[in-house]
Amino acid sequence: MKLNGKKFSEMCISAANALNNDQAVINALNVFPVPDGDTGVNMSLTMSTLQNLNDFSGTVSECATKVADYMLRAARGNSGAILSLFFRGFAKSLKGLDEVDSADIAKALNQGTKEAYGAVMTPTEGTILTVMRMCAERAVEATEHGEYEGDIRGLFNYLLQAANEALALTPELLPILKEANVVDAGGSGFVTVLAGMLAALNGQPIERVGGGDATATPGVADFGSFETGDIKFAYCTECIVDKDDKHKGIEGNCSDLREYLAGLGDSLVFIDDENMIKIHVHTNHPGKVLEKALRFGSLFTVKIENMRNQHTELIEEKSAPSNEPRTPVGFVSIAVGEGVVAAFRDLGVGYVVPGGQTMNPSTDDILAAIDAVNSDTVFILPNNKNIFLVAERAAEMTTDKKVIVIHSAQFTQGFTAMMMYDESLSPEDNAAAMEEAITGVTTLSFTRAVRDAEIDGMCIKDGEVLGLVNGKVKAVAGEIPAALEKLLDNIDAPSFLSVYTGEQATAPITECVEQLLRAKAPDAELMLLEGGQPLYDYVIAVE
Repeated sequence: MKLNGKKFSEMCISAANALNNDQAVINALNVFPVPDGDTGVNMSLTMSTLQNLNDFSGTVSECATKVADYMLRAARGNSGAILSLFFRGFAKSLKGLDEVDSADIAKALNQGTKEAYGAVMTPTEGTILTVMRMCAERAVEATEHGEYEGDIRGLFNYLLQAANEALALTPELLPILKEANVVDAGGSGFVTVLAGMLAALNGQPIERVGGGDATATPGVADFGSFETGDIKFAYCTECIVDKDDKHKGIEGNCSDLREYLAGLGDSLVFIDDENMIKIHVHTNHPGKVLEKALRFGSLFTVKIENMRNQHTELIEEKSAPSNEPRTPVGFVSIAVGEGVVAAFRDLGVGYVVPGGQTMNPSTDDILAAIDAVNSDTVFILPNNKNIFLVAERAAEMTTDKKVIVIHSAQFTQGFTAMMMYDESLSPEDNAAAMEEAITGVTTLSFTRAVRDAEIDGMCIKDGEVLGLVNGKVKAVAGEIPAALEKLLDNIDAPSFLSVYTGEQATAPITECVEQLLRAKAPDAELMLLEGGQPLYDYVIAVE
């Protein structure tokens, strides 16, 4: 038995449905019991666009390429980015093949694993990477010994068994998992993917249960509304072009098309990957867009909306005129909370992507933001470790601007980075100074546990206040002031204290927080600001 493109598409859709159905279970495996365990959501959103493979007809190579392209654009969070890169490597290995056998699958698993590992600067064992690697190693070893020849179904049964065994080992490889008595969430998601694929192979593909969060995938045309008369270009035109042989295999070799489209309208988002081109543009001549695009390949999808007629939320926020001269430097920040967003804008950030904990933006979202900032050099402030990989991938995919990712793990670090920017320095020197400055910021944050857990010897009960230092749980208490007192015992006398109140902050608690901080550091400069951030009642920057 060999695997054809049609069956492979059914396997991938089944895997996407399995992730959608199991996302809450995967989320619950988050090591820390904070209300932002979103691994399942991120992985599900990353694969959600594979529903577009319904009625696919083509080769395995063509299907795998489309899977990689869809996932690359939709990737969210570290887990989603790693999963998308795995399937990108998988597709590269199967390039040019009409059908595949077990040995081909094993090689593709190996290539996918290498691609995923290569994207992570310091790979950690005991994660999704380990589960991928162990599956690939065992598949290659088995097929090299002639096992599962002509038996794709048998190979995937073996892979699922190997993945479950690897997942069971993750607590032994990563002590924090063992202490929390959980397996790795990303690894669990990968097991779910394999289980979904096997179900389709067995003729019982997983069906999507309910809408799930994965249906709310914002794309590059996710804009706010304004008056119809203000719309200069009437048609929101989007298409995906499968590159022809002349242009395939090379990223960024279709700059002529981008330059042509830039003259046809505004809000241009242009993704030039190895095997496809993704176009979004507001124009009065959609026909010219499609006619020109056809010179570079075949149209896979087309969407044209008359914005003057529909005038929905697909217009204003990302619409930036392209005929204005570029500024030397611009900034993109990922943030949530009215006060936090306003502070970034006050500091000079030109575009704020809504997102953060529980709502990681996709590669497409960040690409659209980069395009909306009319600057030669664009700095990105992710303000969340889980967004680093996606931001870096967006930077790599941008060909007409220099994009620099500053590795701010908290919005407090993002603020410090912005305050360090010096327009007299080069982008590279600024990046170095900003990266160094954020290491001097300690962030205290307070939220409530969403489940019982035991971390670093601390017994945590559902609903208790968690005090975190730079994202790690360091204190547990019944109320926020008590948790803050515990954290302050280990904080040296600071010079600056900035308190950002969240959506659930109350005046009495805020007053207690202020008193505790003034008692701890009477000589420090203390600022109280309304951040409006969700989930975390108080975030405190200590410098």
